Amino acid sequence: MADYFHSVILIEEKCTGCTVCMQNCPTQAIRVVDGKAQITPEKCIDCGICIRVCPYGAKTAVTDTMRDLEAYDIKAAMPSMSFYSQFSQHYSKTKINNALKTLGFDEVIDQSYHAEVLAYHLGNLSEDPQQVKPMISTYCPAITRLIQIKNPELIKNIIPIETPMEVAARLYKEAMAERNPGASVGIFYISQCPAKITSIKKPIGLGRSSLDGALSTKNLYPLLMQILSHREDYSQELTAAYLGENWAILGGQSLTSEIEAAIKVDDIDEVAKILDMAELGKLSGLKFIETYACVGGCVGGPLNVENPFIARYRVESRTRSLSPIDIDEIENNFDFGKLLWDLEIEPIDILGLDKDLSVALEKMDRIDKLLGELPGIDCGACGCPSCRALAEDIVQKKARLSDCVFQKLQGGPKNATL
Repeated sequence: MADYFHSVILIEEKCTGCTVCMQNCPTQAIRVVDGKAQITPEKCIDCGICIRVCPYGAKTAVTDTMRDLEAYDIKAAMPSMSFYSQFSQHYSKTKINNALKTLGFDEVIDQSYHAEVLAYHLGNLSEDPQQVKPMISTYCPAITRLIQIKNPELIKNIIPIETPMEVAARLYKEAMAERNPGASVGIFYISQCPAKITSIKKPIGLGRSSLDGALSTKNLYPLLMQILSHREDYSQELTAAYLGENWAILGGQSLTSEIEAAIKVDDIDEVAKILDMAELGKLSGLKFIETYACVGGCVGGPLNVENPFIARYRVESRTRSLSPIDIDEIENNFDFGKLLWDLEIEPIDILGLDKDLSVALEKMDRIDKLLGELPGIDCGACGCPSCRALAEDIVQKKARLSDCVFQKLQGGPKNATL
């Protein structure tokens, strides 16, 4: 786990130790020590919830910068599926793309076309009796990592298929290699969330991402608005729009895949509940679970700027009258076998009490005994999100029982051997 890249980081000088991020972290990856938040790398899934809830702006995402484009001969931007919904409908996709080119990109890649391609194959998989059901989408990398950590039994339900951005990037590079042999090509994703950034730097299911970096929508937005607001665009070119853009909103994957026996879930806490139900076999009869860590889908990403409900309206308005890609076009140009991951994903043991099973069991017994000494109210005053988390940290020698304020008030533990 030491080499795992995380895009979510703490700006220590801004942190007041208020515990809001700790209390909202879905994997209990945050502790507050000596008045400052600390992120436990092996537990963090880069969902960005802490970025959204921090009242002091002490959490942020590590991104590349426009200067990083200079390393490549050909510079391509790949906007997130929610990117165009961040701008008023006064600005067409063509005008926004031209603004990106003014900013320094040579080309703009629209991954929504490839989302439609994948949607067609997802629809076929939903009717395949050999496919484990309910299928779980990998479009939100935060959810894929959540399953690795909390619901490893569901790994078999994850569809081992590349995301639209990876398919689009790989095919673009293949095409450019034929047209411009020897030229270096850099593709930079304009991201709505830190989880997508992490999936580029350290992909799941792939040995290496076909993208070369990621920029934040929030950082680029003011630069683009300066261009859009001060320049008339007389281009008559019409940029194509595709139904795949619906993948930016809750329900979009099910809609474009035409999978009716599907459940659509947003908000990572609600997703966690549904995944627990699925792991217990309580969702039989469903073919597909469409999940998003962010409320509303990718339009609710913490690196976006627009209200997610307004953004959703814009996506729906732009795609409402569109027709799907011709099926023959998909079948003749996209081999399903070439759209799959090249690596299997494995469970992640975040507790990792000990490599020796007997020692791990002994530590588990100590945790259970410690829980009997703790108040069980999960107040967070100790700097841990729950009493169980404190017990685990004590056993792992990362905390002390005296960190519990109730223990201090009561004069220490009842059982001194703990």
